Amino acid sequence: MKLYGIPNCSTVKKARAWLDQHAIAYEFHDFKKLGLDAATGQQWLSQQPWEKLVNRSGMTWRNLSDTEKNAVVDAASALPLMQDKTSVIKRPVLVNQNQILALGFNEADYSQLFAKE
Repeated sequence: MKLYGIPNCSTVKKARAWLDQHAIAYEFHDFKKLGLDAATGQQWLSQQPWEKLVNRSGMTWRNLSDTEKNAVVDAASALPLMQDKTSVIKRPVLVNQNQILALGFNEADYSQLFAKE
């Protein structure tokens, strides 16, 4: 299992703490250091709409120019932005065997997700 995010993001910190507390093994993928490769981005966009993957309420999105924002109209145009500005991606992204298990962190969702295992 892999958790994608940015170490100083408060939501990512909550997700990591929850996983650690519940002794759930995961590998942390730091967007700032490791980026996002095109294949992974495409996989995610085939599973979730770009509107859910791109955090349009975050500072990264709000700091984009109107031209940059207006250029993102579909998955194909969202991918380069996600790769160029990884902090625009909704965090954290919890993935297992290339399948997105959770976008963002919600304690109830994580509890339900891991109750099955």
